[in-house]
Amino acid sequence: MHIGFDAKRLFFNGSGLGNYSRSTVDILCRYAPENRYTLFTPREGNACGFEIPQGVDRVMPRGAMRVVGSFWRSYALGGAIRRSGVDVYHGLSNELPADISRTRAKGVVTMHDLIFVRCPQLYKPFDRWLYIKKYGRSCRMADKIIAISRLTAEDLMDIWHIPEDRIAVIYQGCNPIFYQSPSPQELRRVAEKYRLPEHYILSVGTIEERKNLLLTVRAMAEGGVEGSLVAVGRHTPYADRVMEYARAHGVDHRIRMLHDVVFGELPSIYRQADVFVYASIYEGFGIPILEALNSGVPVVTTRGGVFGETGGDACLYVDPYCVEEMSDALIRLMGDSVLREEMKARGALHVEKFREPAIAENLMSVYRSL
Repeated sequence: MHIGFDAKRLFFNGSGLGNYSRSTVDILCRYAPENRYTLFTPREGNACGFEIPQGVDRVMPRGAMRVVGSFWRSYALGGAIRRSGVDVYHGLSNELPADISRTRAKGVVTMHDLIFVRCPQLYKPFDRWLYIKKYGRSCRMADKIIAISRLTAEDLMDIWHIPEDRIAVIYQGCNPIFYQSPSPQELRRVAEKYRLPEHYILSVGTIEERKNLLLTVRAMAEGGVEGSLVAVGRHTPYADRVMEYARAHGVDHRIRMLHDVVFGELPSIYRQADVFVYASIYEGFGIPILEALNSGVPVVTTRGGVFGETGGDACLYVDPYCVEEMSDALIRLMGDSVLREEMKARGALHVEKFREPAIAENLMSVYRSL
């Protein structure tokens, strides 16, 4: 079978959608090597340093289309798909090209979430309009939709009235680099490079309003939570608001924001944390929870939404708007070594559900069905 992928975010996005794209291609190349794979990317470059597996082709726009690569990806990719002889084209980040129906390829699209519909206040009006238009069209055209969680599948059915038989729920995993502990030398090197505190609470994810980092900072300032907070993620104006609050309440010296962490060094940052906090208000899945559980770090996350699927019985859950609940959970967890060890053990069992062989087989089952 010849499978093509939308590789824009694989090459150029260092966070969630990019991680999903890289992980999917890597898993399939390792566990289903009998297929042929082609990556369709709108421009040259490999900002994320993805190592293209041997035998995988890469296709870019030709001629005048090189100037308008984004247009090519969204509206004029059909010719390249047709010439490549692809059997199945998989849009890895919510989108299929508008002319996919002009090819012989079956279209599969992964929908990560409908946050732009559920939480419209978090998006600019034009962005929300564009996502609804492009992603809604992609879902209508797709031969199969992969939802990364049961919650996303339910949103697709409830909001966009997609029939259930057109949706397959396939959970994602996390990069295997989180499975093994780095060497003591590597742990020390990373700790020195990023000036990590001896003990800290860790948060990973773009520092934007939806990720709700302010809840943890408020727990430190108002709820008596001691220690330091290390927040890893892309900077946004929301990060400035968080630090303004921290300065006003005298806890800014206990916060380290790291905006340009090398992905390969993340496991060392996870492994040295006392607790991982994922205070997000809404997500389609929440890969950092799996990264933390695989790293042997106890997790506090928010109640409701998808996180019960991602974290199972291995996490403590709090109200995303309640400072008192977050404070109580962090104080309890940081002060109870027995509880931390119990949660680590539950986490090690829970993450077995999200390993690569099962993901590869589930994806291949969808492709074969088409």
